Amino acid sequence: MTEAVAAARRSRITPEREAELYEAVLDLLREVGYDALTMDAVAARTRSSKATLYRQWGGKAELVAKAVRHNKRGGTADEVDTGSLKGDLHALTQKSDDCEMAQNASLMRALAMAVHSNPDLLQAFREHLIEPETAEFRRVLQRAIDRGEVRSDNPAIDYVMHMMIGGFAARTMIDDQPPTQAFLLSYIDAVVLPALGVPTS
Repeated sequence: MTEAVAAARRSRITPEREAELYEAVLDLLREVGYDALTMDAVAARTRSSKATLYRQWGGKAELVAKAVRHNKRGGTADEVDTGSLKGDLHALTQKSDDCEMAQNASLMRALAMAVHSNPDLLQAFREHLIEPETAEFRRVLQRAIDRGEVRSDNPAIDYVMHMMIGGFAARTMIDDQPPTQAFLLSYIDAVVLPALGVPTS
């Protein structure tokens, strides 16, 4: 589904009501997981009709992906321009506090298996989360290239998203701790920036 069609569908819902629906979806995800979440349950929790939910979002996969995207409160690449790549990556990371990061990590763990066993959810995540965030990182990196901070032929450019997601996910898997601002900032300085040839001092 195109963004234009999705926007037209949601035009009948106020931003406040949309936020309420997304929060209810995330609450249900934390309670029962993706596979056990149903549109009937969302309708009951939000006092909406199931027909309305399908008309607005098309199905569970798109609704969940949009809810997770809405929950990510970090700034966009266009909103953050500090004049340096280190400053930009730090500023984007600091848009989410430790509590939000812990909640996001918990959600992503709950959805990790579901994404790979549900093609519709995987496609929705690619469309509404992965591709937009990859595009944002590319804009940040392009500014760094234009400033002369990063060489355009640096092979690590294609792996920045992999590095960032890897650091976020591995914090819980390896250290049994939620990701925090302090951890991600140190990870950026120790791993991401050196890989791109950017001084950290």
